[in-house]
Amino acid sequence: MNREPLEPVTDAQVRAFREDGAICLRRVFDADWIEALRAAVDDDIASPGPMVRLNTPAGNPGRFFVDFQLWQRHDACRKAALASPLPAIAARLLASTRVNWYHDHLLVKEPGTLERTPWHHDFPYYPLQSDGELDGVASFWLPLDPVPRDTAVEYVRGSHRWGKRYAPKFFRKEAAFDTAAVPVEEVPDIDAQRDRYEFLGWDMAPGDVIAFTGLTLHGAPGNRALDRRRRAWALRYLGERVRWSERPGTVSPPIEGHGLKDGDAIGGPLFPRAWPQTS
Repeated sequence: MNREPLEPVTDAQVRAFREDGAICLRRVFDADWIEALRAAVDDDIASPGPMVRLNTPAGNPGRFFVDFQLWQRHDACRKAALASPLPAIAARLLASTRVNWYHDHLLVKEPGTLERTPWHHDFPYYPLQSDGELDGVASFWLPLDPVPRDTAVEYVRGSHRWGKRYAPKFFRKEAAFDTAAVPVEEVPDIDAQRDRYEFLGWDMAPGDVIAFTGLTLHGAPGNRALDRRRRAWALRYLGERVRWSERPGTVSPPIEGHGLKDGDAIGGPLFPRAWPQTS
């Protein structure tokens, strides 16, 4: 399994990440990684973790399966989080001398799934603060199946530079976001005015990844194909200028037991250092 991407990340791609908010990196993972991660994902679907969510209502076709923290239960996922090409790429994209692991997020849309992932950006979901350029978060969307452009996640180009914080969108009705503690706006109706925006999206093969910031607006359609799964795994890293930020209301994922207090640097067993790698 490779620790370096099969194709090197270029200076132009780093600039595009910072300017556009999302880039597609080709051939980051080799076939051995993909096969190991596919097996781990299917094991997780069969025996999910405590944060599992099924976002398809009863009676609807397909299934939108969501889970978190596979790195804690599956060896292949832990290795990918901490010993794959991604930590070094994250450090370069964030211009950070150190990156810590944050969390992972599995999103599986089985054939025929109608539910879309609504337009949102990630940073307001997190109990984090950052005084760095961008937001200090490097996220990676890794498909484990071939994904055509019309099924893949897409991004609003440059939206991370709007200076906006948008209210999280939750599938769970009981989730609540405290807008008094963290002032936010409602996400604009992107689909009703698509001519106002420039979108980024790609046909993707297993081994490719999308890298994007925590403030880049993105969403994804359902998987209306009847013969093709869409297994995707997201991995997230934090730069050295990110700090913990205690706040009320729902956060996602609800990671507990970390012992961090407001203003603390990110670290500890739940958020281990991912770069520089020690072994």
